[in-house]
Amino acid sequence: MSAHPFASDHPFAPRCEFAFTISIDLAGLRWIEPSAIGDTRAAIYAAKGTIEGPRLNGRVIPMSGGDFPLQRPNGVIDFDARYLLEADDGAVIYMQNRGYRWARSPEIAARMARNEDVGTDDYYMRVAPRFEAPEGPHAWMSQHVFIGVAEKIPNANRIHYFVVL
Repeated sequence: MSAHPFASDHPFAPRCEFAFTISIDLAGLRWIEPSAIGDTRAAIYAAKGTIEGPRLNGRVIPMSGGDFPLQRPNGVIDFDARYLLEADDGAVIYMQNRGYRWARSPEIAARMARNEDVGTDDYYMRVAPRFEAPEGPHAWMSQHVFIGVAEKIPNANRIHYFVVL
């Protein structure tokens, strides 16, 4: 899929601002293969993590949720992650992340399946999170659309979140 060469010149082209990065350690991987619908379902838990950035800092509340991805026969992984964040001021924020990951070649897919390190250009991994934050300094998170560009690292993910202005 190629972008229109003048897409950024469009008057309604979205502008994004970097908000924060979540680095999350994952644990307890379980598989349902094949599931009753023919795809492979997994469960992996949010063991711990950190949040760092200009608009939010804090931590992932350990074992407050996880990801329940569906792996399609064509190798595309459809994410559905839900867990809790805790801001440095103690505010608890619910996050739901939906997105996709796919490798750019069967060889890269095999390396990722073995939990080996791969380059960030070797795969596509993007998410569209939704946040439910309490009233107060973090309410802005419940009023904006975000996109996340993710890095897959062995036993972990690092996702850079951008708020769409």
